[in-house]
Amino acid sequence: MGFKLWQFHGGLRLQGHKKQSMHEAVVKAAIPSILVHPLQQHIGEPAQAVVEVGDHVLKGQLIADFKDHIGAPVHSSTSGSVIAIEERLIPHASGFKALCIVIEADGKDTAFEYPTYDHTELEAEQLRDILRDAGIVGLGGAGFPTYVKLYPGNKHVVDTLILNGAECEPYITCDAMLMQEQPRKIIEGLLIMQHALQARHCVIAIEDNKRAAHTMLVNALKEHEAECIDIIQVPTIYPTGGEKQLIKIITGKEIAARARPIHKGVLCHNVATAAATRDALDGKPLISRIITITGDAVKQPRNMEVRLGTSFKTLLDECGIDRSTPYKLIMGGPLMGTAIHSEDVPVIKTTNCILSLKLEDSKIPTMPCIRCGECAKVCPANLLPQQLYWYARAKDFDRIQDYNLFDCIECGCCAYVCPSKIPLVNYYRFAKNEIWTQEQEKEKSDAARERHEFRQFRMERKKKEDEERKRLKKELLKKTTGQSDDKDNKKAAIEAAMARVKAKKEQQKKNVDDLTDAQKKAIADVDARRKQPKQATSDSNESSDK
Repeated sequence: MGFKLWQFHGGLRLQGHKKQSMHEAVVKAAIPSILVHPLQQHIGEPAQAVVEVGDHVLKGQLIADFKDHIGAPVHSSTSGSVIAIEERLIPHASGFKALCIVIEADGKDTAFEYPTYDHTELEAEQLRDILRDAGIVGLGGAGFPTYVKLYPGNKHVVDTLILNGAECEPYITCDAMLMQEQPRKIIEGLLIMQHALQARHCVIAIEDNKRAAHTMLVNALKEHEAECIDIIQVPTIYPTGGEKQLIKIITGKEIAARARPIHKGVLCHNVATAAATRDALDGKPLISRIITITGDAVKQPRNMEVRLGTSFKTLLDECGIDRSTPYKLIMGGPLMGTAIHSEDVPVIKTTNCILSLKLEDSKIPTMPCIRCGECAKVCPANLLPQQLYWYARAKDFDRIQDYNLFDCIECGCCAYVCPSKIPLVNYYRFAKNEIWTQEQEKEKSDAARERHEFRQFRMERKKKEDEERKRLKKELLKKTTGQSDDKDNKKAAIEAAMARVKAKKEQQKKNVDDLTDAQKKAIADVDARRKQPKQATSDSNESSDK
């Protein structure tokens, strides 16, 4: 099937520095005595430990699982004992620590037995469950859980499934070596993904400088006779391996800001993810991967199959790191990689390269922007990096979003060509983090306000309900007994008593008015005597005694 290839805006032609790590076949790294498994190795919520200190675990055994919708479990990469569950350094630019499960290897490498499956006999949901339990995530660097990505939803149909084998960033060669040495596994993994998605058409995209990998995949494809798969070569331009850029090259489709490829009927996966998918159906969870250890500070650059949890220091020592001169350590490539500040960090699922570069003696200072516009010419997302830089520097996070900050893929092309040596990508990352933080704070504030408003609503509703119940109770009492409630009875009794007292007084007054004058005088005399002082009465008694 012939292909018309499109072009994306910008991009760079860079020195590959790839041959130095491809002079020998992939070798298996030795099993270290201590393996450190971070619980956060993917996009989503961290996993939670399901083992305790002192437990003995087998290779491939589940040691941490997750409960949320998006996440990935963690498995032990060898047999041994859990000696700690504690915070350890992780491969992150911040240099922070995170919760990890530390396993001491017993040297036996005894494996936990999992069942194997034939994907043609499984439904899509069953396939996704297997990949979920195996902990498969995107191995191109993002780490998004594969089982989630293999569910397009009921509203979307996958027209084109793209397997990304471009590997465009300098120094990294792990995918190229995987395609050369395990092409059948990649194609079988792609067919499993195609079965889960019911994709109409599959494409394996390889840069045109990887001739050996292309040849091996073409030969392997002939054995499978899969007519739905095409293997095509794309131009070697950085960053061809970017998701949106690769979709543009192969399909000509533009992915809008904040849109996902699935909205255009396209889905992308990495070739290493496809190989891990094949392993998952063979009963092998994600416990190892191929990693490139390279750079001018490494004496013997190579690709190695490494157990997850192995420390960077162990691998650098095995490849002969030159510690006589200062060097910087990067996880990933020189443009999009993450600076690492310690060798005592473990390999995780998203580690594809350990790059050690000697530090230059003279560092060119950063100069003011001269508005040359070179950054805009090379931006593959067709953005205006200069404007993004100014607004990020001014912390104007509203205006910077008007210039589609979140379309930036942080490829580093703009910083690479900048004559003033401004670290532009660092400014963009800062702005993104600040916006995300503000959005999280706003969500918390909105949630607190909603809780307060709902509480006020509940209190008002309860008050109205209580008043309505009292009203209904009164009405019911009147209908059944003809009487009101206790409060009304007391009020009526008081009013009746007051009426009786008033009537009695009126009756007494009427009786006095009916007497004769002699009777009234006699009563008046009696009243006068009663009102006389007690002292006067006692004096009169003494006089009478004398």
